[in-house]
Amino acid sequence: MNHKVLENTRNVAIVGPYSGGKTTLLESILYVTGATTRKGSIKEGNTISDSSPEAKERQMSVEVSVATTTYQGFELTFLDCPGSIEFAQETYNALVGAGAVIIVCEPEIDRLLTLSPLLKFLDKWEIPHLVFLNKMDRAKNRFMEVLYALKEVSTRPVIPQQYPIRQQDELIGYIDLVTEQAYHYHPGSPADPIPLPEHLKEEEHRARHEMLEVLADFDDHLLEELIEEIEPPQEEILKDLKQDLSADLIVPVFFGIADQDYGVRPLLDAIIKEAPAPTVTSERRGLKPTNQEETLVQVLKTYFTQQGGQLSLVRIWQGDLTDGMMLNGVRAAGIYRLMGVQQKSIGSASVGDIVAIGRLEGITTGTTLSSKDKPSKALPKADILEPVYALAITPENRKDEVKISGALNKLMIEDPSLYWEQHGDTKEVILWGQGEIHLQVALDRLRRKYNLPMTTHLPQVPYKETIRQATKVHGRYKHQTGGHGAFGDVYLDIKPLDRGEGFFFHETIVGGVVPKQYIPGVEMGVREYLAHGPLGFPVVDVDVTLTDGSYHSVDSSEHAFKQAARIAMTEGMAKCNPILLEPILSVTVSAPAECTAKVLQLVSGRRGQILGYEPRSDWKGWDQVTAHLPQAEMHNFIIELRSLTMGVGTFIWEYDHLQEVPGKLKDRVLEVTGNGHS
Repeated sequence: MNHKVLENTRNVAIVGPYSGGKTTLLESILYVTGATTRKGSIKEGNTISDSSPEAKERQMSVEVSVATTTYQGFELTFLDCPGSIEFAQETYNALVGAGAVIIVCEPEIDRLLTLSPLLKFLDKWEIPHLVFLNKMDRAKNRFMEVLYALKEVSTRPVIPQQYPIRQQDELIGYIDLVTEQAYHYHPGSPADPIPLPEHLKEEEHRARHEMLEVLADFDDHLLEELIEEIEPPQEEILKDLKQDLSADLIVPVFFGIADQDYGVRPLLDAIIKEAPAPTVTSERRGLKPTNQEETLVQVLKTYFTQQGGQLSLVRIWQGDLTDGMMLNGVRAAGIYRLMGVQQKSIGSASVGDIVAIGRLEGITTGTTLSSKDKPSKALPKADILEPVYALAITPENRKDEVKISGALNKLMIEDPSLYWEQHGDTKEVILWGQGEIHLQVALDRLRRKYNLPMTTHLPQVPYKETIRQATKVHGRYKHQTGGHGAFGDVYLDIKPLDRGEGFFFHETIVGGVVPKQYIPGVEMGVREYLAHGPLGFPVVDVDVTLTDGSYHSVDSSEHAFKQAARIAMTEGMAKCNPILLEPILSVTVSAPAECTAKVLQLVSGRRGQILGYEPRSDWKGWDQVTAHLPQAEMHNFIIELRSLTMGVGTFIWEYDHLQEVPGKLKDRVLEVTGNGHS
């Protein structure tokens, strides 16, 4: 294995909040490094990433895109990840394989809070990351104020590696804080070295000292030099930056204007000088990158292409990958380098490479693959996000019903944060996901890829009903036709049970007034009736006892007793004061502390019962609110929650209990469903 080649490989994910300019930065990188001859634009829909119809329509990233280029003898593979919180699963799955991460965001203090979930993920996984403040021409705050705000949301120390040079409000250059060399930006070409502006010397010195002080926290020798006021050599500073970034101890900050290519070259320089080589990343995962006895790769993303079927994007962690190699018993049918939608066939790939493999049927995202029968070590994968938004779906064409499950399962392989179910009570097919746009993209794919146009509606609430009073009831079924007749006769005691107890059936028959072989028919009749009670919903928490009855030696049958039981239940249950019950969910909402008051208001406004709130553990400046909320009030909850919390609020939920529906609301539900009457 060629170690020099390995050292000269970098794979880097580009992440950040929606509209920060990630795709524009990638276009600039590809242009500056000569991979493309002209930059694409999001408005024109001709960027290398965001090339799917769903991305173009919305002018936003909806899945991970890959592009490879070379710069100063280094091979750089970039993963352009979606910024919208609704597509966070795509981002997290890809980040697991990244050697380093560029966080692209705007220098707006008020919006930096939106980085919290992303920074938490990166620190949990110890993935080296740096920040690129884009659109610096629109900055409303001073650079050091933005830096301070970044420190507030990062658990790792944030350090400036550059300092801006401005003329009035215009960004015209930067000072490199390692070399203390100033540069002047030029459109279409590298920045020129210029003398350090006199009026910035003091500010630059303060910013540089801040950088060195943080580095000295991890280097005793540097600390001694600072105490003794000895100027540390540049090589030592660079070595510290590389070591500390590689170990995810620091977060260096760069800036620029991506659509003018300003700041892009220094960012690339930092990637090749400071970001870890793939061997370092593999070793930190406890692997032996140059081990040729076992090749280990991990699937970061699964695509289903119109032409070539399944395509698996993988990161090579150990050994070499060759075309035709058996991985977990499945043959790799082609290895490809991706450039957006374009595929370039290659014969082999090495540690640190991110490539696509054709036709790994049955292999899902996150899976660890080995050249042996099974991997010696399963690599950790990103957790699947809990669904927070649902739509009930039906095919526009009834004949397509048989195709739904196959197509939905393929969608879930491409995007594991989607989930579907056929609801046991309502019989609806329900598609779950991370938000409205997320599900719309999934429905677009169903239509485009699988020719399955869908109509959608809000999922029904699985209401139940129960009773308040007990009663005794008699049911007789007598039917005479030409031959044998039908006869069943039962006496039932119906009484309510405590909430959550379920359903019980007993019999206290003596003297054989209802023969044993007919009693199961009675229970069956009762159970069938309870699926659709007097209000029209499944009945719960009821006890029914068969106490007496009579039979006919010729005309009685199990079926006749089943019918008799149904007649008794129909008459009896209406007398038992039926009440409507709704499912109540236990919900835990996480949001920035400054939004807690709004969250409490949102919960209360949806008939929620607030159980309490407290600081979210390990999340500085975040709170957790626990509450009971009716499922009927949950449909657009995530949409409203995000609008109140700059897009970062989220929740987890589980079914908790059933509760009586308040009077006026009960009347409205029964009116809408056209069910029963009390």
